[in-house]
Amino acid sequence: MISRRRLMIGSAVLMTIPPRDADATGRSANAQWDDLLARYVRPDPQGLHRVNYAAWKANVADRQALDQLIGGLSGQKISSLSRPAQFATWANLYNAITIQVVLSRFPVRSIRDIKPNVLAIGPWKEPRVTVEGKRLSLDDIEHGILRKQWSDPRVHYAVNCASVGCPNLPRRGWRAETLDADLDAAARAFINSPRGVRVVGPQKLRVSSIYQWFKTDFGNNEAGILSHLRRYAASKLLADMTNARIVGDDYDWSINATTGS
Repeated sequence: MISRRRLMIGSAVLMTIPPRDADATGRSANAQWDDLLARYVRPDPQGLHRVNYAAWKANVADRQALDQLIGGLSGQKISSLSRPAQFATWANLYNAITIQVVLSRFPVRSIRDIKPNVLAIGPWKEPRVTVEGKRLSLDDIEHGILRKQWSDPRVHYAVNCASVGCPNLPRRGWRAETLDADLDAAARAFINSPRGVRVVGPQKLRVSSIYQWFKTDFGNNEAGILSHLRRYAASKLLADMTNARIVGDDYDWSINATTGS
């Protein structure tokens, strides 16, 4: 298990191996991904990052750019990168594939409506990409790689499932150089939003269902979840959490599309 504060091996100096994939102009994968996210992801008045899937789907060049990005990220020998660069690459790949999946079927009300077969509950178990010779699904990336290899609860703030209830899709790609600070910022943004924690009465909280579904990542009990939430809570929420208990959880599976798209 690695330290929560430093996604690195032992005491080795944090280093980043530059991505080997680039577009025809020589731009790195980070630059390509940043451009696409900045173009199509917008915060709404409540702070939720929404994606203009309709405009992205209509732009053939940008759909091709997304496909190229996924090919470049998956074509790397990710296991040879530094630990922070591995994490950033896997998280960026997960988010890019999720958008690719949604675009392939948009418009949809929810990502759960995208099913490879009638028994599926969504697209997550279907193999989507080959990395270092292995066919992987979104579940393989999130649960078999990120959660398993890092044992860091902040994984849940790094991957986005195209839903209103999910932590925000960032407007720039994850990168090794700023990974810890960016993950902490993502945790704070979600926990201090109504999607993360809501005070519903004196000493009563409703939390995102993420904290219940993945309780083992947050201490495996209510005390562990509350400890995690307090670590990132702003002063007002922290005060409201004094002696509070969790009385329920919620999650909104509606697609995180921009209004009218």
